[in-house]
Amino acid sequence: MSLARLNIANFRNILSASLQPESGLNLIYGENGSGKTSILEAIYFLGMGRSFRSHLSQRVINIEQDNLTLFAQLEMQTGEAKLGLRRFRNGEIDVKLDGDKVKRLSVLAETLPIQVITPESFSLLFEGPKARRQFIDWGAFHSDASFYQAWVNTRRILKQRNQLLRDGSSYSTIQFWDKELVRYAEQVTSIRNQYVDSLNELLKGIIGEFLPRVDIKVSFTRGWDSKTDFAELLETQYHRDLSSGNTGSGPHKADLRLRVGNLPVQDALSRGQLKLLVCALRIAQGKLLQEQQNKHSIYLVDDLPSELDAQHRQLLLKQLTETGAQIFVTAIDPVAIVDSLASPPSKMFHVEHGQVTVVE
Repeated sequence: MSLARLNIANFRNILSASLQPESGLNLIYGENGSGKTSILEAIYFLGMGRSFRSHLSQRVINIEQDNLTLFAQLEMQTGEAKLGLRRFRNGEIDVKLDGDKVKRLSVLAETLPIQVITPESFSLLFEGPKARRQFIDWGAFHSDASFYQAWVNTRRILKQRNQLLRDGSSYSTIQFWDKELVRYAEQVTSIRNQYVDSLNELLKGIIGEFLPRVDIKVSFTRGWDSKTDFAELLETQYHRDLSSGNTGSGPHKADLRLRVGNLPVQDALSRGQLKLLVCALRIAQGKLLQEQQNKHSIYLVDDLPSELDAQHRQLLLKQLTETGAQIFVTAIDPVAIVDSLASPPSKMFHVEHGQVTVVE
């Protein structure tokens, strides 16, 4: 999987750009505010239907325009594919794959799997379990075709159950929904657990390369006591849930626990080590996708030199290039990246005031 062509129109300060990246490492450099990160953001938007920098998708549309347009020609195992997306300021979105209208945004993620490593990637470790659940669910979605619908059903039932709790409904009324919730929750949890087990096998080796003297334990917590039957728990916690108006335990509380000894990694590692750990998680996830589905992720790496010394930059770039995946790396100074590579970048782009040029 790789991008053979990328067209961007009205995306932040990029009014019009057309790139023909290579399948290897593509280096994008320019001053802060030039638009280099916007290229990564546009690729992510095309693969996810949203931004990794803002929850408000309207903000990525150029301030003077009514809509943005993204188009990519993809090189896939099955041949070429064409993916296009148009996002309007009123919230409407139009997506086409090989000319056919796409109704579910999950098709984007399935078609264009993306791994992002940015300075904000620390949210995976610092901002509570939501980001870590999303990390697990990205892998579960790609590893098991039944996961997506099971998780959609779980969230639908949780929403209905929480509304009944807020309405003060009796448990006999809620029990009907609990039976369905238990069924889908167990399916979701089983897929998540299997995925994390598979990920751990790859992760150990990569963490060993990045942090050889640190013993990091990674485990999955399902969102309720592993020794307690979920159906029984929902019944015994009914009065507590009724008071809060929300379901207190379940797959929506699942987490990925990372520890050094008895300490969370956030308390045991330096910022540089934490960044390497996040990189290891993303690389392992991409490698597992390749093993399980014979499909490469596309790696988007923003501001790679920050907080990493030359030795660790070199190690990270080596690990990334060894995946065989297409990589987009941004930097203010290209020398910091070029000097860390065993061979020159496959292609280099310079960005200035939203204008993108190829550097020979």
